[in-house]
Amino acid sequence: MIDMNVFRAFGEAITHLPELAKPMPMSDAERVGRAKTVMRRKMDRSLALDLESCVHCGYCSEACHFYQATGDDKYTPSRKLDLLRRVHARETSAFAPLKRLFVKDITNEELLEAQELCFDSCTECGRCSMVCPMGINTARGVNVMREALYEAGLAPLELTAVAQEQQEQGTVFGVGTRELLQAIEQVRAQGIPVPLDEPKADIMVVSTVIDVLLFQDALAATARVLNHLGRSWTIRSAGFEAANFGLLSGNEALQKEASRRIITEAIAIGAKEVILPECGHSYPALRWEAVMEDGSPLPFDVLAISEFIGREVQAGRLALEPSQDGSLVTYHDACKLARHGGVVQEPRAALRAAGVNLLDTSPTAERNWCCGGGAGAFLINRAAGLRHKAWEIKKAQIEATGAASVVVSCGSCRLNLMAGAQADEWPIAIDSLVEVVARQLPTEKQ
Repeated sequence: MIDMNVFRAFGEAITHLPELAKPMPMSDAERVGRAKTVMRRKMDRSLALDLESCVHCGYCSEACHFYQATGDDKYTPSRKLDLLRRVHARETSAFAPLKRLFVKDITNEELLEAQELCFDSCTECGRCSMVCPMGINTARGVNVMREALYEAGLAPLELTAVAQEQQEQGTVFGVGTRELLQAIEQVRAQGIPVPLDEPKADIMVVSTVIDVLLFQDALAATARVLNHLGRSWTIRSAGFEAANFGLLSGNEALQKEASRRIITEAIAIGAKEVILPECGHSYPALRWEAVMEDGSPLPFDVLAISEFIGREVQAGRLALEPSQDGSLVTYHDACKLARHGGVVQEPRAALRAAGVNLLDTSPTAERNWCCGGGAGAFLINRAAGLRHKAWEIKKAQIEATGAASVVVSCGSCRLNLMAGAQADEWPIAIDSLVEVVARQLPTEKQ
């Protein structure tokens, strides 16, 4: 059961984040110089090809929830890479000396404008790339822009504040080892064993600040599932936080450090698998962006909890007692899991095994609309109105199914749906996939 007082307190804390950010003073010229340095350093063959391939057809705008919600041309996804495209043309393209004659250099004022385009109005959901005839990876370009803006001291203050906290203190929203231990003790008080800091385990489970503070039932459900399967697992207090505000803010050093903490602990216990919580952005942060210090692949598999459960169901290792309540349910595909990661069938297999009457949205799976709050957008105060307009697309999509509840597998999606539901007095229930599955475990029925 979610404590709505904690939910409201979390929302209130978000409004005060800008006050906690430490300023990064520098001149306009220095900001531009630092931003351009990042852009040049990140410019590889793949990114250059993306920047040069855009034919300005406008198809990407039809796929973007922010453009569709507002009709404002400035939110066209291809425009979010304009500054990056100009720096490439002037400084790293084959005809850079010639192009410098007629392509204007970027300015500090334009970097300030890019804040809204690359943070407030982009969740890096990747839907635009699905329809792009040239296959341009706009999300990757936006991520580079975020890194450039952070280096220039121009990331949103909310994301800057949390990134600085995670980098300097190792906590997120004040949640560290002590708070994790408190949450685990509350789960154990329910009679659920939670292995902590075991020296050896096949599986290392990581959690997130949202689960520790608000969605403790998801943490308990994960423990129930793994205990039911009889797997060797543990949580490591020195590397439990899946949230990576380096990735969200554009702080590349923190992105690597946050991943390193998890990697170090997983290697120390000989983990074969690291299971991520219901947290969309942690999936690309660890599964694709993280590598060993020498650049080699990670020596363990990285799975989202919904992906893990689905695979166990599909392999016949996890049998559930199907629910008999007959309620109609739809599933919201988190962008980073489905569109970026291809985790589509696993969550649905888990829900069907749980006896859910599943009604897919239209469009669904990889083409499902984003909730509007991913990639840290749900933390940016000034983006609230824009975010709500995007949420209304998701809301209509869910309502069209006729379902009584929507199941999610990402905490950020869950938060954004809860905020939209609260603002609109929306009656449709919002549930967690791992919690749905745990409720149908045979041992839970005894």
